[in-house]
Amino acid sequence: MILLKKWLKIKREELGYTQESFAKKVGIAKTTYSSYEQGHRNPTVQTAKKMAKILNVSWTLFFEE
Repeated sequence: MILLKKWLKIKREELGYTQESFAKKVGIAKTTYSSYEQGHRNPTVQTAKKMAKILNVSWTLFFEE
């Protein structure tokens, strides 16, 4: 999970989003998004697909070890 949070944070920041602005764009709470970056939770498939579309990556990346 450590790799996910680093990858996710780097990609989000490259696109100029804060945690709050990205969470709002995805339609989730900032605390929920923060827990993804910190490795405490995994997104649902639906949420992973929304985030992947914004980040321009494959949604399956969220579930790779």
